[in-house]
Amino acid sequence: MILSVALGERSYDIVIERGSLAKAGEMIPLERNVLIVTDDGVPAVYAETVAAQCKNPVIVTVRQGEDSKSAAQWEKLLTVMMEKGFTRKDCVVAVGGGVVGDLAGFVAASYMRGVDFYNIPTTTLAQIDSSIGGKVAVNLGGIKNIVGAFYQPKKVIIDPEVLSTLSPRLIAAGLAEAVKMALTSDAELFRLFEEEDPIANIDTVIARSLMIKKNVVEQDEREMGLRKILNFGHTIGHGIESEEGLHGYYHGECIALGMIPMCSPGVRERLIPVLEKLGLPVEYHFSLEKITEAMVHDKKSEGDCITVTTVEEPGTFRLTKITYAELENRLKVYAGGETV
Repeated sequence: MILSVALGERSYDIVIERGSLAKAGEMIPLERNVLIVTDDGVPAVYAETVAAQCKNPVIVTVRQGEDSKSAAQWEKLLTVMMEKGFTRKDCVVAVGGGVVGDLAGFVAASYMRGVDFYNIPTTTLAQIDSSIGGKVAVNLGGIKNIVGAFYQPKKVIIDPEVLSTLSPRLIAAGLAEAVKMALTSDAELFRLFEEEDPIANIDTVIARSLMIKKNVVEQDEREMGLRKILNFGHTIGHGIESEEGLHGYYHGECIALGMIPMCSPGVRERLIPVLEKLGLPVEYHFSLEKITEAMVHDKKSEGDCITVTTVEEPGTFRLTKITYAELENRLKVYAGGETV
């Protein structure tokens, strides 16, 4: 399957095809210097498979985890490109999950004011969500994605077969983003999560999730309005991620928790069993004060307010500007076991 993201001169294709990793050279021009960025949690054979199809590959393997999405690592990769004589005609290829994609994409956006960037996501979360849309960034001062750019890839290649090496927990964490898409935009996809096995239908889940995101990005590439629905669950979720000592939680697990207070009581009653079915957390055991403090630094902040997405019925959404006090109240009320 090929989905096309229509953004004028920045348009690109998303190829969803089993076995496509081994055919990357047929889909993207690799007869040049190619910086392949991966991490040590990704099977090395994936990057090596891409490298074998390149004329001049340079593989850089960073450490797995959010700590690698830093300004220091960004500088190191730029230095590698400079020392290896990369030019504006060369490219960067990400082979990994969301951290690798964000980091490699920002490197591509920055080197010589921009070189070609290709994304080959290898995690459920990246295949479902983060590999498309053009958001690239690094973290700074403990704040996620505070330094970055909108920089679209030239092509995204999604091979669902690579997900077979992931742990069930990582697969579930990625599926949280698909649940997010379903709640705001696709009631039928949410029904699939409720009544069927999403793992057995992973190709369908990936395709339907990407169709939602591509349609949103086409209408609002730089997040001036509609694209804010893709942040459903993320304001609280990023606050949880930023809390000191919670590095053991995956991004998708934090987003799962972040969605719960932003739903109506009726939707929450349906959402929690879905999250439990996937093995995702549904209870807060964190410092609400620290989470709130981190939320105040959210890059989507508008002074004392922030625009959040709420869901009253699956497949629908509402964009609402609320104060941080109101957002904190939602978090406290849910954490206290009451209803909003």
